[in-house]
Amino acid sequence: MKLDYRLTVLVGLGFMTISAFWSLYDFVIPMIMLKAFEFGDTMAGVIMSFDNVLALFMLPLFGMLSDNTNTRMGRRMPYILGGTAMAVVSMLLIPYAVMANKLILFIVALALALLSMSFYRSPAVALMPDVTPKPLRSKGNAVINLMGAVGGIMVLGMVALLAPDKDNINYWPLFLGTAAVMVVGVIILKLTVNEPDAVIKMRHNSAALGIDVEEAEHDETLVTHEKLPKEYKKSLIFILLSVALWFMGYNAVTSAFSKYAMVSLGMQESQSALILMVASIAAIISFIPVGIISSKLGRKKIILMGVVVLAVVFATATFYTAFNPMLFISFALAGIAWAAINVNSLPMVLEMSKGANVGRYTGYYYTASMAAQVVTPIVSGALLEHLGYHTLMPYGALFVALAFVTMMMVQHGDSKPIAPRSKLEVFDVAD
Repeated sequence: MKLDYRLTVLVGLGFMTISAFWSLYDFVIPMIMLKAFEFGDTMAGVIMSFDNVLALFMLPLFGMLSDNTNTRMGRRMPYILGGTAMAVVSMLLIPYAVMANKLILFIVALALALLSMSFYRSPAVALMPDVTPKPLRSKGNAVINLMGAVGGIMVLGMVALLAPDKDNINYWPLFLGTAAVMVVGVIILKLTVNEPDAVIKMRHNSAALGIDVEEAEHDETLVTHEKLPKEYKKSLIFILLSVALWFMGYNAVTSAFSKYAMVSLGMQESQSALILMVASIAAIISFIPVGIISSKLGRKKIILMGVVVLAVVFATATFYTAFNPMLFISFALAGIAWAAINVNSLPMVLEMSKGANVGRYTGYYYTASMAAQVVTPIVSGALLEHLGYHTLMPYGALFVALAFVTMMMVQHGDSKPIAPRSKLEVFDVAD
């Protein structure tokens, strides 16, 4: 069985729009709070964690709601279309509030934009496993993450070209450009992907190879509530804990990097955007190879390798005290390591799900990552403000390293190769 790359790329357009928004959010919102409203790092951290507080409740909720939705467009598409529309309208109020120096409007617009993103994030991510057989989900998730990285790179490219200088607070071009990426991406998704047909095709292909699709077509809106066996539940808990830990480290670094680069390394916004863009490009190049290698060597091994590399990169980045071209190499390695982790972590969680509750397990995954991202901006922000910016990289390295320990406790959720239908397929490595 081969992955339908064309379909997976088109499905990935939903995640591309999500990543485009979060790249803008992580890079620009801290700078707006610093330059336009002069927030301290601790308060900025509290506000940056607000999206994750919402996500703790919203992502599992909308994941489960989409599991139980049944429309002619499918289970996930109504949420993707509605959420994108609401997000685009509300996010465009943010640069207006900044230019008009209206703090209350800025907070309200930001809250509405974050609520809108929570509305469709889980359904958009759940669409990939809906149309992809379990053994191919690492490859499918590699393509989805690649599309997400494309969205992030487009926005970081805009930041590098259009970011205002130190005293300028006009962020209209960046918000308009990001909104355009989101609208165009979702329109193409809707016009090219028939969700119900794609789900039926996946089930038929799986059944032909003897893969249990775990639900009949007429039961597609029913959510199964079977309890996991004790050993599987233990693995699920430890992998969700691992997800929380590496997001504690990674999110702290990425969400504060624009400020860190300016304050500690004396860099311009455009320079720091280029460094993050290099990390995203490295991730894009590695997503597909990582997915293929993971399907052969196993998801857990590749995750552990990625965790080690990411922890080492953050630890060694501590020693940079000014801009150094080696930063590009360091963050390229970080991008590859993050790809190795991201490609495999969600499929390991979904390996334990049933066909009817993919949205719920997607919600579990995002609850773990969002819980970490509620805490880490506040804690790391307080450290930056009260101890200094030199604490950022050691903080990131510590939590990523802790994830290695918890990941060693995970014993289930690895990939299960599909047996070839004929001996000749053993030699087929084209996918």
